[in-house]
Amino acid sequence: MDQNPYRRRSSPIRTPTGGSKSIDCSQLLPEKFLSFSTMKLTRTFTTCLILFSVLVAFSMIFHHNPSDPNRIMGFAEARVLDAGGFYNVTTIDSKESNKLLGGLLASGFNEASCLSRYQSVFYRKPSPYKPSPYLISKLRNYEMLHKRCGPGTESYKEALKKLDQEHTDGFGECKYVVWVSFSGLGNRILSLASVFLYALLTDRVLLVDRGKDMDDLFCEPFPGMSWLLPLNFPLTDQFDGFNQDSSRCYGYMVENKVIDNEKTLSYIYLHLVHDYGDHDKMFFCEGDQTLLGKVPWLIVKTDNYFVPSLWLISGFDDELNKLFPEKATVFHHLGRYLFHPTNQVWGLVTRYYEAYLSHADEKIGIQVRVFDVGAGPFQHVMDQISSCTQKEKLLPEVDTLGERSHQVKTPKHKAVLVTSLNSGYSENLKTMYWEYPTTTGEIIGVHQPSQEGYQQTEKTMHNGKALAEMYLLSMTDNLVTSAWSTFGYVAQGLGGLKPWILYKPENRTAPDPACGQAMSMEPCFHAPPFYDCKAKTGIDTGKLVPHVRHCEDMSWGLKLV
Repeated sequence: MDQNPYRRRSSPIRTPTGGSKSIDCSQLLPEKFLSFSTMKLTRTFTTCLILFSVLVAFSMIFHHNPSDPNRIMGFAEARVLDAGGFYNVTTIDSKESNKLLGGLLASGFNEASCLSRYQSVFYRKPSPYKPSPYLISKLRNYEMLHKRCGPGTESYKEALKKLDQEHTDGFGECKYVVWVSFSGLGNRILSLASVFLYALLTDRVLLVDRGKDMDDLFCEPFPGMSWLLPLNFPLTDQFDGFNQDSSRCYGYMVENKVIDNEKTLSYIYLHLVHDYGDHDKMFFCEGDQTLLGKVPWLIVKTDNYFVPSLWLISGFDDELNKLFPEKATVFHHLGRYLFHPTNQVWGLVTRYYEAYLSHADEKIGIQVRVFDVGAGPFQHVMDQISSCTQKEKLLPEVDTLGERSHQVKTPKHKAVLVTSLNSGYSENLKTMYWEYPTTTGEIIGVHQPSQEGYQQTEKTMHNGKALAEMYLLSMTDNLVTSAWSTFGYVAQGLGGLKPWILYKPENRTAPDPACGQAMSMEPCFHAPPFYDCKAKTGIDTGKLVPHVRHCEDMSWGLKLV
């Protein structure tokens, strides 16, 4: 329907007989002919004027350049551009791509139910590390598998029936790996990412034991189906009792030669905790993976980031190379895919960020984890922090004599975020930069969100604050972490940061050098196996391939570089 009141169809002039025919202009009187021509000219002029006004309006819209090019109303997703001809060329909405982390995240979630999933991208610099198309495809396929086999589905119900049997003749449509909630929050995050990668490699469905607080800390990462193990899972009551001496522990069965290769067990327990023995470590042998691949249910208890050793299993090598062409990006991608803080935790993150960090020109994160016994703060740790941050030009020196202070017209503002169980280290930094001017004229603000005093693994609010601080650290521009700390590993991986690592002090003496920059942002595997599965002898697994090396902060550990 034509909405323009000025453009109306001209009605035919009716004849006395009621028919319609065209007018013969030669039959009109001269006055009527002049009047008709004038009206026609007027209508033509009016129509042209309206069309011209519309074209001018469209031209102004398309050439307007607002501060945010993605916020042009009605034209955010597609525009007609001059491509040297009359072709319709559309541009991809980069804002949507950024929100989904380059395709890493699935769309379609209720955004209000988990604000962090799509908002975290606005609090960090864009990551230079892009997920591979193969990883994106693998994740979408996994999501379909999880939806088909997850809790409550017919496949899940059928698989549950096999747990009542000693042996099974197959695993049906779906196989499962159950991650048991165990250890501190940093360890849990790293170990869960490891088990998820193992699930991707072996086409298993990951189910998560919620423990005390997993459902309070993290949103569901998979669309349409929960990753949480149902509360009525038959083996849940046995989780705490599973250990190296359990009859269904794989290491125990290997050591005691009770595995029957002709019969498949309905489930096996994998003990991959830091205290595991040589027979438990056979998990990392390709031949053992063949046997485990037939078992429908695997129950895993671990506090390790065992990803580096998965790269040493030849059967996984090709798949891992396709998933992660940039080898040192495993946790960076999987961590941002899996771990989205709940709205309560995300509120802690965003409120603190906006209040103390958002207006700074540069943000420096300092994560302090002290393993010494006794009440801190310790002077040697404070000396180490000062030495590292000043030598690496992360923080300026102070002018204690008042002779070299600079008056800068527009001083640079640096916000220092300190996370520690003890408030003494941030207080010392705050006092130093309050009492003395910096030699560079920079303004230094020091902030510490919490001072919990000691680690309280079983308390939900304590863990909520810890998770919030990991995320805040991941939003900084430069990061300093403590040796051996999984807390720091999580922050650096989520943020895509190569931190400066404070080396572990010995005999309460600050080491020299105080710190060194990490080879990669990947976490360290603290308790790797040193065994050649084919030669059946001990070997240095940190020297087998160039991309798996010993860690900077733990000489026997392994990490991807």
